[in-house]
Amino acid sequence: MYAWEAIQKTLDYMEERISENQEINGLAAIAALSPFYYQRLFSRLVKKPVREYIRYRRLANACEALSCKENRILDVALEWGFGSHEGFTRAFKEAYGMTPEQYRDHPVRLNQFIKPDLSLSNTMIDEGVPLISDGLILEINRRTLEQPIMFIGLSNYAPIDGQMPLGEATGVDVPGEVWRQFHERKGSINRLPAGRELGVAFMGDAPSGNFTYFAGAEALPDADPGEFKIWQLPDREYVVFGFEAESFEELVTSALYKALNYSDLWLKKHGMINMLYVPELYYESTPGASYMELWIPADKQQQG
Repeated sequence: MYAWEAIQKTLDYMEERISENQEINGLAAIAALSPFYYQRLFSRLVKKPVREYIRYRRLANACEALSCKENRILDVALEWGFGSHEGFTRAFKEAYGMTPEQYRDHPVRLNQFIKPDLSLSNTMIDEGVPLISDGLILEINRRTLEQPIMFIGLSNYAPIDGQMPLGEATGVDVPGEVWRQFHERKGSINRLPAGRELGVAFMGDAPSGNFTYFAGAEALPDADPGEFKIWQLPDREYVVFGFEAESFEELVTSALYKALNYSDLWLKKHGMINMLYVPELYYESTPGASYMELWIPADKQQQG
């Protein structure tokens, strides 16, 4: 068994019992490691100490439970392994910058620490060969865009800290809030009927320590943006990472996190470098599945 497989085994075990008490000695025994080396290896591969990881995964589940206002906050805290209302509030505020009461009164999208799939860091696939891993179906191809595609929508600045890396940061999900606002207003946008939607992070004119995030839909020809913003997907060759998940919520959280991580690994293995923006193209969902693509404008890395 590889080292990452031993840690993944405990990640799967913890996820099934995330609200229960987790003893380091027991987890180490599952991984067939001493407690010292287990914790050391876990922190290296998961990028969080064991206890902190468990706390963040419990908080992710608690956030979902809080969305139902019939659930008392104390009951949510106890259900997901927090010993008291005070301890839950302290952990929640440390992670998200607000109390559970504030979140419930003014709900916003939050970034969550995603359960990792370590196999994605240790498996290489060829172009055109699907990879199936922990509910994710991923396929890589190259495409050349002959004409730029214009998208119309909304944008906002987002702080790099608290947003990146995706799936490992906690706090208010600023790109998610841009999407929420876009979907509230897209009925008044001059968009192509049944066209694709796009989200993209790029620097633009963002102030230091921030990036710009745009969310929009394919625009009608010669559309007048009015109060909205325009972003063009440039004509060039792209490495396209297409992936499918069972639901849209899973698609834009855990599946997107895994696909982004895998794309970085794949590009490095092929001597390529990402050119500073990664458009996310969303397609109309079909029953039982949601599909999207990362169009990465990657070039061969120059030998120095």
